[in-house]
Amino acid sequence: MIGSELLNDYRRWQRFQEQDRLGREHGAAVRKLEGSGAMASKLAEAYRSMAGRAAAEGACYRTLFEREQEDGSTLACEGWLFVRRVISEGGTTRVRATMLESFTLEHGRIPPGERPAYSITLELFDQISIQRGMAMSSRVDRQDAAGDIRFVTFVDAVQNYKAHMQA
Repeated sequence: MIGSELLNDYRRWQRFQEQDRLGREHGAAVRKLEGSGAMASKLAEAYRSMAGRAAAEGACYRTLFEREQEDGSTLACEGWLFVRRVISEGGTTRVRATMLESFTLEHGRIPPGERPAYSITLELFDQISIQRGMAMSSRVDRQDAAGDIRFVTFVDAVQNYKAHMQA
């Protein structure tokens, strides 16, 4: 029989493997978004579509984002967004949504309903990148709390977690 310490080490190793996979996936998605040159107005359109489907069908969208750590590093996290509305005013665009986290390094894989969903406000904005010449792209960061940045939401990864979104 395998000892509990060995099983705990194995589960911890699995969590780090998942963290690494999500980090690579998030990095690739950010590079693809930056390479596409999609502006914040185009992203706002996509989020409006998500809000429409959320209202009509209860659609929640898979999202990856980075969470800043105390030492300044960032770790990729995964969640599901229920987009409630998109507000454009005064030159800014904000997305009001409910988030259900599904993976963090601290907690590992989080089944729906195990942790409560919470309300978030995202801000969409354009940015200029000068790393490989000057290029315009867009970025989505959490506005109502510091630390959650670079959200990438996938319009093709949809689930109905509405029952778990009571925030």
